[in-house]
Amino acid sequence: MTKFLFCIISILFFSAILPSNLCAQNPEESRSRSIELSDKEGIPVIIKHLPDWERKQAEAKFLKSKANLHEILGERPIFSTIDFADDTEAVTANYPAGKLLIVEYGTPQASSETDRVIKQYLADPARSSEAFYRRIGNYNVFILDANDQAAANALFDQIKYEKVVRWLNYDPFAENRAERAFIIETKSLFIGTVIAILTLLLFAIGVGMLAGLIFYQFRQRKRSEFTVFSDGGGLTRLNLDELTPEIIPPAFLKD
Repeated sequence: MTKFLFCIISILFFSAILPSNLCAQNPEESRSRSIELSDKEGIPVIIKHLPDWERKQAEAKFLKSKANLHEILGERPIFSTIDFADDTEAVTANYPAGKLLIVEYGTPQASSETDRVIKQYLADPARSSEAFYRRIGNYNVFILDANDQAAANALFDQIKYEKVVRWLNYDPFAENRAERAFIIETKSLFIGTVIAILTLLLFAIGVGMLAGLIFYQFRQRKRSEFTVFSDGGGLTRLNLDELTPEIIPPAFLKD
């Protein structure tokens, strides 16, 4: 009986304590950790995609919420286009071209939708000078406080989205890639065959014309060696026009 009462009291105690401990966790604290950390350096992977990240990692700021964004870079109107979902993270660092901000979304759909909203926002001439912007993979990249478009583009070009999706089981896009590869290969084969046929045809025509020209020149040279030309083909021909030289010697005619 004593053991039974002890078990009931223990269950009631832990059922009252554990929920309170779980509720006491700070949600912002749980979101402060990166979704993906580098195995070697132990830093968020997105920091390693900064240009010259080895030198910039000490001063780079990792962001996981809109509050962090406003705290580090201030409240800017263009930040209204950025939505920090649970799988969204960002990093910022200073460069000579301006303040670089890389925002990474967990899905291409979220990044694409944000890209559409940002481009629509910057399409307004009154807002176009707030930042330079480019989408790179699932990264939505901003360069703030910048005036040089060429320097901004050079900084954009140094950012590479290098993540690769690997399917654990069946790749749903394998058939599409195979179909595309088949179409490209068939197209290349068709074009190559047509080019080969046309090349052989032109070669045959060229060889035929050259052979015909050589034969024509040969016949012309032979014909020029003839002193008399006859169209009789070696047959007996009456000399009615008295233009053909006499073949029979005159002595036979006298007899």
